[in-house]
Amino acid sequence: MDIDSLVEQLMTAERVPLDKIEQKKTYTEWQRDDYREMNSLLLDLDTSIFNGISKQASYIKKTVNVSDADALSVKNVNSTIDFSGSVEIGSLATSAKMISKSTSKITDSSAKLPITEEQTIKISAITKDGVMQTEPYELKITSDDTLDSIIAKINKDSGVTAFYDANSKKLSITAKNTGDLTTSAEIILSDDGGSGEKFFNDILQINSTSDIAASNGFGSQGTNAEVTYNGLSITRPSNTFTINGVEFTAKKVTTDAVTFSSTADVDGILDTITQFVDKYNTAIEKIRSKLSETKYRDYAPLTDAQKEDMEETEIEKWEKLAKSGTLKNDSILNSVLTKMRSNFSTAVSGTNGFSQLSQIGITTTSNYLDGGKLTIDEDKLRAAISEDPNAIYELFQKSGATPSEQGIAQRLRASLKTAMTDITAKAGKTSSVNNTFSLGKILNNYTSKISSYEDKLEMIEDRYWSRFTAMETAINKANSQSTYLTNMMS
Repeated sequence: MDIDSLVEQLMTAERVPLDKIEQKKTYTEWQRDDYREMNSLLLDLDTSIFNGISKQASYIKKTVNVSDADALSVKNVNSTIDFSGSVEIGSLATSAKMISKSTSKITDSSAKLPITEEQTIKISAITKDGVMQTEPYELKITSDDTLDSIIAKINKDSGVTAFYDANSKKLSITAKNTGDLTTSAEIILSDDGGSGEKFFNDILQINSTSDIAASNGFGSQGTNAEVTYNGLSITRPSNTFTINGVEFTAKKVTTDAVTFSSTADVDGILDTITQFVDKYNTAIEKIRSKLSETKYRDYAPLTDAQKEDMEETEIEKWEKLAKSGTLKNDSILNSVLTKMRSNFSTAVSGTNGFSQLSQIGITTTSNYLDGGKLTIDEDKLRAAISEDPNAIYELFQKSGATPSEQGIAQRLRASLKTAMTDITAKAGKTSSVNNTFSLGKILNNYTSKISSYEDKLEMIEDRYWSRFTAMETAINKANSQSTYLTNMMS
């Protein structure tokens, strides 16, 4: 008897119920993965909304015209309205500077310092806000340090820039920030510790403050920028300063006033809104594609045994059909599509300007099969942006206690959040444990059933082997007796 073949054929029949469970498990895994793909799609759309049409910065982009760009640059920071005016630049802000009074005692900046004890040097300097820093920069130095190593640390971490000239054997120190502190020097140096020669005063031969250095002819004090803004004389510690949300940078002294004016950056704002519409339409198309996929019920997931008898291309074609329709007519996705269409079609109450997307040239396509895709009348949108970009921002991002009072972007993000929460509850995330979401619990149940059935199959296979082995033994014994009797008779 070919027991191996007999048992294999019988076990193939016994495995049919197990194969069905494994196929259901595989299909559920496909469905879980498709849900997660939809969740990633919705999250990507939500992030795009947050970073684009939901930010006021997207609508305050300005095109600024300056009569003399070599003398003055103007950039909008957070002004929500158009601006214009004039600036006369009387003087530029400069940094305080200090140089050594005489030749330094250091002749080789890469050699170890000529000090005998540890010292602490301190440096205080003017900040970009035009005030002295509250805590000085401190650095401990020893005879193992070199001037080069100390300068590198000073330049990296302090409020000044130091430079040693090997030819003159002198050191220069310049404040990183411009401005004049009328009640204090802009740079203050000090040496603490040790009983020998001090680093700044004795070894480098440099004054303790920028004011003293300037009065002795070994440096200069910092100065403020002096400008006339729309007829008002003002001073600023830096050549770059902000007025009413607009950043100005003075570049050179002028004899005539520099005029400036702004208009909305129509192209920039249009691009932000267009990117949102494109992202939204892509999401709608992918969701509708999943909802309308044909479900091929005759194409179940392939078992390992079935795959062994098929070519790779045949497997790919089969599984493409088998995976189709996992989310066909899904209630969560249908619900979010309906809500998003409602988000766009319902007017925003209480706005000061536009209350509906159609007023700025954005409408849904005429083909209902598109599922609510948006289309843009560019000329109308450009006109709306030129008229009042802040009104468009309000249309998208207005706050309100009820959905009807909320801007379209706020409503849309709320709908997306609800859908993502529902999908996560059903399909979990990549990092989720199976028992924390509904499909995961179903998968755990399939895994448990598979394990139990495999144990059962093992017992059945053992029983088949025992029976066929006993049968073969009996047959062999009968054959042996028959041979014996035949021999006796002959």
